[in-house]
Amino acid sequence: MGRHQRAETAGLLSCVLCGVLAWSLLTMYVQGAPAIGLVSGRLYLMSCAVVALCTALSFIVGYARRSGSWTLAHGWWTPLRRIVEIAALTTVYASTVYLCVFALLGVIDSIVGIAVVKQYIAALTAGFAAVSGYMGYVQADNLSAKTIASLLPVFIIAGVSTAGLSSDDPNWWKNNFSQLGDRTTFAATMFNVTIVLAGICIIIVSYFAISELVTTHRMWEFWRATNIQESEQLAQINEQEHAARKTTGLSDEVAYTLTTKHHLLDRMLAIQHFKARIIVLAVLLVAAGLCFAGVGIFRYSPHPIMHNVCARGLTIPMSLLMILLPWLVPQFSRSIYVVSDCIIVIIAVAGVRWLMHADTLTNVEALACLLFLGWFVVFSRQIAAMEADRVQIQLTAMHPILNKADSRLSPEL
Repeated sequence: MGRHQRAETAGLLSCVLCGVLAWSLLTMYVQGAPAIGLVSGRLYLMSCAVVALCTALSFIVGYARRSGSWTLAHGWWTPLRRIVEIAALTTVYASTVYLCVFALLGVIDSIVGIAVVKQYIAALTAGFAAVSGYMGYVQADNLSAKTIASLLPVFIIAGVSTAGLSSDDPNWWKNNFSQLGDRTTFAATMFNVTIVLAGICIIIVSYFAISELVTTHRMWEFWRATNIQESEQLAQINEQEHAARKTTGLSDEVAYTLTTKHHLLDRMLAIQHFKARIIVLAVLLVAAGLCFAGVGIFRYSPHPIMHNVCARGLTIPMSLLMILLPWLVPQFSRSIYVVSDCIIVIIAVAGVRWLMHADTLTNVEALACLLFLGWFVVFSRQIAAMEADRVQIQLTAMHPILNKADSRLSPEL
């Protein structure tokens, strides 16, 4: 079996183990917990915690099992960096599952009632843990920036929605989102923790994005260094055709390989001042993540200045990222730049409407946050697409026969 088949098989094993573990843990809790611990809110929290624990264990095993970074062959920094990555990714992934399960239990409770839910809470928890354990293992084994970024909006929407629905202040939305987190209640804590973890997730995705851009640029430089000799060989093939191939000993597949690599070099850009661009891009992405996390770390009441600095300062790196994107990442298509400019215009119009008292600040903040998250998902998926194209072209260049394989889906192959 190949890597992906082994991941799916191990995911099924994780599914069974997580289901059994979750059922056992929640059964022991229900049998040994006092009456106060079996009220709907605390029971649901324990159920979500068990599911999140199983998901975290499955995710850690799936992400760490194939890593070769656990030795000190490359210094102590490599395994330390891997540990930090695993801790951050596991926290974000398990928190997303926790919030989604909590929302699902609330929906089930509203449909059938707490009396029925209590009878099947162990089975429900086992089912949620089995599904999340399977998905967590498979996604961790094939983790990419695209997967993380796609989880980000789900995570934030689930956390903020749950906090809003469980808040004891029904009029918080008339002011702004800061009022939702400006308390010490469960809802406010959930909102603030969600925002902090979202900021951490942005920084994690930024790390993967920067790494891929650097890898692609290094590959281009390596191929450019070997371009001169291959150009001479390819010129001989093109000029003398079949006779030249016999003379130089180059086959059709070798000629196809060189042509493929030269087409790639033509498509890739010779980016000037690449280091400066990458540094600016990394600083802006990290600044956006830190400002996002700062909104949740510094509540308005005890820290009004720091809260406003993070909340209002978030607009600066966001705007600079979208405006400077053609210079920062010239490898993207023009449509991404147009979308970025449109987002800036839409947010500016919404801000003007708020200043004219035609809309609420809550709506403006929600619109800006959703548009930024949408842009961030598109940005990450573009990076992931670049990675997939690079890997495919590398494989095709090394093994041209792969490009001629039959396909049941594409009529062009």
